[in-house]
Amino acid sequence: MTEPTNPHLPHTPLPAYYRDEADHARYVRRIFDETAVDYDRIERAMAFGSGGWYRREALVRAGLAAGDKVVDVGIGTGLLARQARALIGEQGNLIGVDPSPGMLAQVDIPGVELRAGRAEQLPCASGEADFLSFGYAFRHVSDVDAALQEFHRVLRPGGRLLILEISQPESRVSRALVKFYMRRVVPTLARVVARERGSAELWRYYWDTIESCIPPAQILQAMERAGFLQVKRHTELGVFSEYTAIRP
Repeated sequence: MTEPTNPHLPHTPLPAYYRDEADHARYVRRIFDETAVDYDRIERAMAFGSGGWYRREALVRAGLAAGDKVVDVGIGTGLLARQARALIGEQGNLIGVDPSPGMLAQVDIPGVELRAGRAEQLPCASGEADFLSFGYAFRHVSDVDAALQEFHRVLRPGGRLLILEISQPESRVSRALVKFYMRRVVPTLARVVARERGSAELWRYYWDTIESCIPPAQILQAMERAGFLQVKRHTELGVFSEYTAIRP
């Protein structure tokens, strides 16, 4: 892995997909807009239907409780938010934020309030959330520190943060196997089940951002720099990272 030339980036620039950081933001929005109709279908096939169960368990481990007010950043099609809605119940409140109109159009969750916005500049009041989640979108931000500072601002004192990400396994053999699955098998699967031609590209890009992403230790350090306490990382199967913290 090459260190990013800009310390605020989550991963090194990827010239196969975009030219510079301004182009990066446009690319991410376009590819998600274009492939939103395929996203859930491919995710179910890729995760063999287990994604919903895992997301629910991660939310429980992070301390999400009935009645909480949740801000789900990078809500996408609502895969993580749907599990949050079930856990917080009718007394809870759910806000979903995403920069992609295409993704927001696919969200079908009763009672969710959708807001267009980016992690680095959330359309939320200070202290608005009891719980803030950010599922598999950390690699798509343009400024790690700015995003985490916004998460800190939007959480109330005592509020909880959960960031879900996919990390490279430590074992060389495991890394090779995961790379083959994510870089070869999943894009092939996408070409079979997708409606949009760009879906296979999205999943190749997905792995390339994982491979280039800053290591977990730097993510934990960035969370601490933003002012979070009890910063921790829990892993499942050596690949699924759950970063949790509390806003003091």
